[in-house]
Amino acid sequence: MTPASLNLANLDIDVLRTLAVATDLGGFAKAADRLGRSQSAVSLQMRRLEERVGRPLFRKQGRHLALTESGDVILGYARRILELNDEALAAARGIAVEGTVRFGVPQDFGESWLPRVLARFTRAHPAVLIEARVDRANRLAEQIAGGGLDLALVWGRKSQANAIPVGRVPMVWIGRKDYTRKKSDVVPLALFDPPCVFRQPGVEALKRARLDWRLAFTSPSLAGLWAAAEAGLGLTIRTTLALPPALAAVGAASGLPKLPEIDLALYTAEREPSPAVRRLRDILLEELATVIPASRGRSR
Repeated sequence: MTPASLNLANLDIDVLRTLAVATDLGGFAKAADRLGRSQSAVSLQMRRLEERVGRPLFRKQGRHLALTESGDVILGYARRILELNDEALAAARGIAVEGTVRFGVPQDFGESWLPRVLARFTRAHPAVLIEARVDRANRLAEQIAGGGLDLALVWGRKSQANAIPVGRVPMVWIGRKDYTRKKSDVVPLALFDPPCVFRQPGVEALKRARLDWRLAFTSPSLAGLWAAAEAGLGLTIRTTLALPPALAAVGAASGLPKLPEIDLALYTAEREPSPAVRRLRDILLEELATVIPASRGRSR
């Protein structure tokens, strides 16, 4: 054994999971509720983690706590360690998991996020066949209601049962980074055809603000709306998830009204889904917690 190895310490996976859950949920109190522990027990785990690392992991941010630079580093490694740990257990326990899972996802998640999630699931459950569909929210909701999909991630509130709320994300006006607008300008919009859960809130906000608008571009695909916005044909309405580099959120500086938040939920077609569907659902919720914005402050 070398002298350097004597200084190494093992990180407790249980403590790392608490750190990840607390970060995703936005506080130690919420993590305690999720994990079935007292808040003092969670706080003690975090103090012991700081002692093990030898660096402070949290700093004060107003009345809350935020991660330090060392805390961000540990959180990144914690997620990797937990993912490998969970994949190992799932692979060992789930060798017999077979079947097909039909999964639908909005276009916002189709390019960068979805491949990573599906790759993680496939590594753990290679015998399960996944049929993925990227589509608009209203069509995904129809597919879930009609039994055409087993799982669907959907924008907006729907009347279907078996929904797990994922979070609420602010809608924003999106345009070129150099977009400017005079007070007298008619607002050009690039939008999906109705029904669209982003279209109506934007139009209503403009009407309340007494701003004139015109429909400059329509497209059945989000890529088409991004292209129109990049070309300067009009503004579109979305969230900042998967935002192309050439575009940015524009709003108050351009005299545009504030937009509401939009719900995101994961829908399951069956009340008692198959083991394969349950496993994909669990992985989806874990991965979504890393991309849906949490509260800015972390409270102890």
